[in-house]
Amino acid sequence: MDNKLDFARFRQRGFLPEADPLPAFPLDSPYAVLDDWGVQLPAWLEQADFRRRARELAVPEWREPLSADTLPMLRLYYLRVGFLASGYINQVGQAPVALLPANLAMPLCRACELLGRPPILSYDGYALYNWRRLDPAGPVALGNIDTLQNFVTLYDEHWFILVHVEIEALAAQALDAMLELADSGRFDDAGAVNAAITRITDSLRAQRTVLARIPEKMSPELYYRTFRPYIRFFENVVYEGVQREAMNFRGETGAQSSVLPSLVAFFKIDHQPTMLTDHLHDMRRYMPAPHRALIEFIEALPAVKPAADAAVFNAAMEALADFRELHYEWARRYIDDKVDDPRGTGGTPYMQWLAQLIRETRAFCK
Repeated sequence: MDNKLDFARFRQRGFLPEADPLPAFPLDSPYAVLDDWGVQLPAWLEQADFRRRARELAVPEWREPLSADTLPMLRLYYLRVGFLASGYINQVGQAPVALLPANLAMPLCRACELLGRPPILSYDGYALYNWRRLDPAGPVALGNIDTLQNFVTLYDEHWFILVHVEIEALAAQALDAMLELADSGRFDDAGAVNAAITRITDSLRAQRTVLARIPEKMSPELYYRTFRPYIRFFENVVYEGVQREAMNFRGETGAQSSVLPSLVAFFKIDHQPTMLTDHLHDMRRYMPAPHRALIEFIEALPAVKPAADAAVFNAAMEALADFRELHYEWARRYIDDKVDDPRGTGGTPYMQWLAQLIRETRAFCK
């Protein structure tokens, strides 16, 4: 595989950062004030004058050259400023606003430009970079991880984020199986293909087991009313000091995770071209650039379906459909039963589209 060195880290960490996220800036850093504001943000958002306070914040300008050494700091900077910006636009209990003040807009746009992504808090900042291990020697798993930043004080939001973090960690096994097969080039070898698919199926089942834990510590009522509004899309928002024209960006959503797109790419699942597939492709803009590159690499690999045993291949399709069905159930219980607006945080008719993905996954069985 020509890109072996570029993609090797995905085999151990999946789409999580290659090292645990930086939990805080050094105390003598000019950016350390962002950590202080991050701690206070949930309390600030409960106050009617939050937006006035936020407009007065002197957000430190990012001045570091981008390198492997400064990337963890830049991710934390993006996380902190992204939370402030989404809190400002989507503050619960306050009238909507359509202007992000320059003191938030300009730092956010600068950080996101360096990261090669749209200027809004997305899945990477909300989940992939937003965790720490309680025991550094322990696993990246529920019970041993906590968040770095939240919009609300309720543990329900911590749990929502951390479930996604463990799912991302478990997905590393699936990526390792894909890349191991790619390294060997044995796509016409039934034994090698079946072994890879079996490992992917096991990974998917483990991911579903974690997703099933959502109700343990997350209330549907609290999710919908208290913190889901903060991760909604930006609609016709002017970024003051950046440009005069209003802009629209997708809100944070699990569709910005690279896990399922990499699986669809590997199995070459035939999803019919629709607004849904266009939307899912657009979601790649919100993924980190290395994740997009890996998905494109996987898309170019030979198909595994011809060499796979039908039972092995179909078990993988069923595991993926089962995962999607559980996601559909949580979307129904936590969102659809409570809202007339059919659009999710990413701005899409999610229930209709999720059902389509389930049908087409099962229809792709061998």
